[in-house]
Order: sequence, then C-alpha cells, then structure tokens
Amino acid sequence: MTEPAALYEVVDRVGVITLNRPDSMNAVNGALSTAVGNALEAAAGDPQVRAIVVTGAGRAFCAGADLKALASGGSIFADEHPEWGFAGLVQHWVDKPTIAAVNGFAMGGGTELALTCDLVVASSEATFGLPEVRRGLIAAAGGVVRLQRQIPLKRALELALTGEPISAATAAEWGLVNRVVAPHQVLASALELAGVIAANAPTAVRQTKRVIHQTASQDWDPSWGHGDPWQLSNDALTEVFGSPDAFEGPRAFAEKRPPVWQDE
Repeated sequence: MTEPAALYEVVDRVGVITLNRPDSMNAVNGALSTAVGNALEAAAGDPQVRAIVVTGAGRAFCAGADLKALASGGSIFADEHPEWGFAGLVQHWVDKPTIAAVNGFAMGGGTELALTCDLVVASSEATFGLPEVRRGLIAAAGGVVRLQRQIPLKRALELALTGEPISAATAAEWGLVNRVVAPHQVLASALELAGVIAANAPTAVRQTKRVIHQTASQDWDPSWGHGDPWQLSNDALTEVFGSPDAFEGPRAFAEKRPPVWQDE
C-alpha cells in the first residue's frame, strides 16, 4: 500500500505536517503538494489547532522540486489548487503561526519552504541554500521574493547569486533560523516553541501575525502615525478587543490563574 506523500496529525493543539517521501529526500511532486495543501487547510479550519509545524521524514527536510516528475511532464502543484504554490505551501496563506522543523538537507525548494514559515528550528546538521543559478534556474518558489525581506540585502544576494550552501549555524547568524538544536531534538524543540504560542490567546496571535506580515511588505515609517499600516493595526485592535479573550486575559491575571481562551 502506497504511503501518503505527507502526513498530518494534531499534537496538543499543534498541527504537525510531515513531508513523507524520504526515499526521494522529500522532493516535491504533485502528490506531496496536494497532501501538504490539504493538511494546511485542515489545520487552518480546526479551532483546536493554534500553531502548525512542518517537518520532513527521513534524513532530509526537502530537496526541492522532483526533477523526475518535471522531466516526465508531470505537475508538481496541488491538484485543483495551483494557487497554493510550490509544495502546496509557499503561496498558501494561513493566519495561524507556522514553524519549519528543518531536520536535515534543505537546499533550493527546502530553503524556500523554510522562508515561507514564520519561524524555523533547524538541526545542527541542516544545510540551506539556493543553488538554482548553478543549474540555469531561478529560485522562483519564494527565494527571490522573501529572502531579502528576512535577511540583509548583501547576505541575500550572496546566497542567491553564488548558489553556495550555508550551515545551520550560519543561517542562524544571518537571521534565517530562530534556533539550532541537536538533530534528535528538532521536532521536540519545534513542538515546544509551538506550544508556547498555542498557550496564548488565539485571536490575538492570528491578528498579530497578520499585521506583522502585511506591514512588513509595505514601505512606511511608523513615526508618520497615520496611513494604511496604522489602519491595519487599528482594525486588528478592534477585532482583538471584540473577542472574549480580551476580557479573559486581564481577569485571569487579576485572579492569579491561567487564562482559559476561547477556540474560534
């Protein structure tokens, strides 16, 4: 019986998506994109899920596109949902925080998946890079779009123009990775981080993520004190203050007890 190209389970309010083509180093084909995209939809629509972890089975996180699938004329995008982008993930917005648990090799498309996620926990043995220019290609699954928004421009250009790999330690130094841990601790560390997020108020977390991403993509100066970014922030404030959690948080603090958030 054929194994699913990606697995999905919920662990303590965290949706865990595992790329499951270990014999192909989790290279992305249509089946994997479809499975990951559907899992993201399931996590996004489940009020019990408050954060999402993406990891890989076997020794690799993701080796990029499945070149055999491309050579045979097959699609590497999700069935009926090409708008989700590469791996069913890179253009698939969800308002719940996503964490890449990079358990190994993550060159090319693997690095682009890490760039897509909000946070990254990496194995000390993980490798990152965008080697596309060495193959006459371009890192079009988010590499040339997201990289310079997450690290300094000179660093981004060095990584993208040389095509040379960098270690997890270097990736952390440059700001691509939040935490570097021992290989056997990657998933546990990512779940621990997700658990910290999941313990916070769901509406506040979702609106915080939304505003940070939306304002990060705009050219503006917060000292202006007006304009679309401030409107985005004010809209989020209205949404958060209109939720039961905005009353529960201060009440729980005053009563010296853990808050009980509403699932929405």
